[in-house]
Amino acid sequence: MKGSVAPKTLKFKVGLYLAIALTAAMLLFILLVVKHQRDGLLQEAASHVTQLSEVITRSTRFAMLQNQPYYVHRIIQDVGSQKSIEKIRIFSKEGLIIDSTYAPEIGLKVDQKAEGCIRCHQSAKPLEQVPKSERARIFSGPDGKRLLGSMEVIRNEPSCYTAACHQHTKTQSVLGVLDIVYSLEDIDRTMRTNVITSAGFALGFIIFASLCVSFFVHRLVYVPLRDLESGAERLSSGNLEQPIPVRSGDEFGQLAASFNAMTAALGNSQAELRDWGRTLEQKVEKRTQELRIAEAETARSEKLASVGLLAAGIAHELNNPLTGILTFATLLRKKMPDGSADAEDLDLVVRETKRCATIIRRLLDFAREKTPEKKFADLNRIIEDTVRIIERPASFRDIEITLDLDRELPPVWLDADLIKQVIMNMLVNAQHAIEDAGSITVRTRRCAVPKSPEPGLPSVPVVEMAVIDTGCGIPAQNLKRIFDPFFTSKGVGKGTGLGLSVSHGIVKAHGGTIEVESKVGEGSTFRVYLPIEPPPGDQASDSSGSQP
Repeated sequence: MKGSVAPKTLKFKVGLYLAIALTAAMLLFILLVVKHQRDGLLQEAASHVTQLSEVITRSTRFAMLQNQPYYVHRIIQDVGSQKSIEKIRIFSKEGLIIDSTYAPEIGLKVDQKAEGCIRCHQSAKPLEQVPKSERARIFSGPDGKRLLGSMEVIRNEPSCYTAACHQHTKTQSVLGVLDIVYSLEDIDRTMRTNVITSAGFALGFIIFASLCVSFFVHRLVYVPLRDLESGAERLSSGNLEQPIPVRSGDEFGQLAASFNAMTAALGNSQAELRDWGRTLEQKVEKRTQELRIAEAETARSEKLASVGLLAAGIAHELNNPLTGILTFATLLRKKMPDGSADAEDLDLVVRETKRCATIIRRLLDFAREKTPEKKFADLNRIIEDTVRIIERPASFRDIEITLDLDRELPPVWLDADLIKQVIMNMLVNAQHAIEDAGSITVRTRRCAVPKSPEPGLPSVPVVEMAVIDTGCGIPAQNLKRIFDPFFTSKGVGKGTGLGLSVSHGIVKAHGGTIEVESKVGEGSTFRVYLPIEPPPGDQASDSSGSQP
């Protein structure tokens, strides 16, 4: 395609369409000019013939008054000998040719339907007055030449019907007609010459204009487009080093600059990708170490929960014996005199027994399920605060956490700390369910339909909090056991099975429910439904407890 003007190139199309448009415009222009010239020449010839008719009429007037037809004939012959005048005739009122420059037709009578007479004899009564603009007529002769004819009416003036010859009466208004036939051959020849000349000039102008426009299109359009095409080919082959020349500040120059900027950006992106490829192994190792640390911390938290349950069981078992020891030691101490060695020993037993009781009470406080301290709170804010804690460990494993929170969510009656614990447990479980990169979505909305927390209880307005992950999913046979204490499907050392059990108890204490949907290999969705308004009893107790 390069080096030639193919039919599909822009240069060829612009040149072709421009030549067609200029040709059509010049043809129209030539037609208008030729028509204008022809009308002007014909009008000038008609005016000349009309003036000539009037001159002949006035010139022969005196000879007619003197009844000297010879002089009239000589005048007609002299005028008729001029160039381009075909013939001059004088008709009588009856249509008889009285005199003519063409002798053979003298004495002949012209038919009223002939081309020279039909204009006035269209009706039974001939016209007595014809406007000057309508006297001229154009027709073709026997040899095919175009002719211009003009008739001048010879009227019966007072000097005529009072003359000595007295051939005409006063009542006869028209004596005859003077008819001059003028050849249009010179005018037609001039018009043909003008048309050929105009066509030549138009053709030269079209060629010159097409060459000029083609030159400018080549320089201003085709060359920049060819630069862009070459740049695109280099870019497709992977060559990002050679920029496109910016030849001007117009749209093509701006496009070339934008193309160069895009090429530079692609080069930078490729360099960054190469850097990422070189450092990917280091980053993976670093993130693996961070992930192991995060998993260890999570396992430690779950182990603490297990220790708490174990401590609660041990405390219950030790509390009763310690109570008996403390009671009997106190009674024995009262029987001993002060200052004796036995009294001091019993004081030590009582003191250490009380210390053990204090330790056991603290263990019970640690393991005992806390009663929710509810108040209206912003659930979205609690979720955002909790996500900040788990977001960084999740990023180490290429897990993206997305929040889809309903900003029109009303305040909810809940214990913020306990609900935060529920959210934390679900996010940790979702993180553990994702083996490689994945995503976790936390969504809130107000349910359009009230929901019952338990079968048989009235439905109440609730909000829904959903935690959706793209992890491994839960097998159908395990869905019914996931809330059982110490049940876990994780490996050894990765969980205690208490997180969902504790979360289930917290949600139930709030009068809510937890629902689970899961498909193996696709992920799980945990939905927590919490009442918006407090039950009447909770609200009354909260109001009474808040009074001073």
